[in-house]
Amino acid sequence: MHKKPSKIFFSGIAGSGVSAIATFIANKGHVIVGSDRVFDKDILHPLKKVFQSGGITIVPQDGSGLDDTFDFVVFSTAVESDNPELLKAKSCRIPIKTRPDYLAEISESFNTIAVAGTSGKSTTAGLLAFLMKRIGLNPNFIGGGRVKQFKSSSNPGNCLTGDSDYLIIEACESDGTIVNYKPRHSIILNLDLDHHPVEKTAQMFNTLIQNTANKVILNADDKNLGKITNKDAITFSIYHPSHYKAEAITYKSLSTEFSLHGIRLSLSLPGQHNLYNALSCIALLSEIGIKHNNIAKILPEFQGIDRRFDIHLNDGERLVIDDYAHNPHKISSLMKTVQKLSEQVCYIFQPHGFGPTRLMKKEYIEAFTKNLRDSDHLILLPIYFAGGTASKDISSYDLAEGIRVEGKSVEVVEKRGNILKRLHEYQTYVIFGARDETLSDFANEMAERLSRISQN
Repeated sequence: MHKKPSKIFFSGIAGSGVSAIATFIANKGHVIVGSDRVFDKDILHPLKKVFQSGGITIVPQDGSGLDDTFDFVVFSTAVESDNPELLKAKSCRIPIKTRPDYLAEISESFNTIAVAGTSGKSTTAGLLAFLMKRIGLNPNFIGGGRVKQFKSSSNPGNCLTGDSDYLIIEACESDGTIVNYKPRHSIILNLDLDHHPVEKTAQMFNTLIQNTANKVILNADDKNLGKITNKDAITFSIYHPSHYKAEAITYKSLSTEFSLHGIRLSLSLPGQHNLYNALSCIALLSEIGIKHNNIAKILPEFQGIDRRFDIHLNDGERLVIDDYAHNPHKISSLMKTVQKLSEQVCYIFQPHGFGPTRLMKKEYIEAFTKNLRDSDHLILLPIYFAGGTASKDISSYDLAEGIRVEGKSVEVVEKRGNILKRLHEYQTYVIFGARDETLSDFANEMAERLSRISQN
């Protein structure tokens, strides 16, 4: 970390990863200025107010807020090469860093715990930070998802500033920079198709394992991780033998109970995927000396992460859920969990990005074909596009065609407003997709309208 206070500019500060670092560094006493195009479009954006409450200055993303008084500029990986701030930084000869490079630099100053995997990183990193905080270990945390219980007027919920030397980070493989992290401990949750082919991601996870100084926590049930498991790993599981194997599991509609080494534990999150997330945290904590009994006391308190199985309406008749699921593995986990709640579900999915949709087209079709029941219906929204350059040679209609051929009920709806006119058709709606915060607003609007329908 910086020995003396620095003056740092963050371009693309509203992004989930950048906002966490900016808030964390501001809380450590540095002068932070930032910009984002979403704030230029919406001057009343709620996140802008949160930043300003935390002492962060927000300026337009046009280069005017940047000058040679800054020590360096941190750019979101979503910022394009012709961005005026990138051009200004180069002309002023201000040192430039990317978000993942800066996070790797920060993590070297701490006893870092890296959470990796193609699914579940945000929930696991947030749960681990929550448990360590409640136990009294006072961790630092830089995450992606917003932990509901960390949110405040000046914290988006995706970071914690503690006084210990522990730092929990999400080690994301999406841009390949995971290979630069050199953590003390690592958790690897699973390995599936997401941003890259499985083989490429496996190589990156292998490098992370080699770069980890101490404990490596691995999922013994994951068939792809099994190919790279090193003999010294600490393992957790539900099915296969492991160091931390859940027993006597009871999956309830909105929670999970299980036993571990003779201790009964309860998790206030549903689904097998969340049990895996919890087991990984318990394994790590146990390995650094925390007793199961102490974990069992506080585990049920965790309320989860924003947009991870967020229930917007549950009145006994109607149900509206919002989720971040966006790759085939996450989608399958979500659908399996929802099937326990309702016999007829309308799923509304917004694919994220043309490149990822093209890469995962076959697996998307397989996931929906396998998990859609005859009573269920799938609505696909147009592919979400955040800007930049992309080949738009695939659409939601391509996915719909593949799913329809397999005999499942599916359609593409171009405008969300058309769905709002048809809310009488189903009792349970599940809205999901990555990155687009307005999906949560859409779920909320659906919930409000359904509530009015039930009152009339």
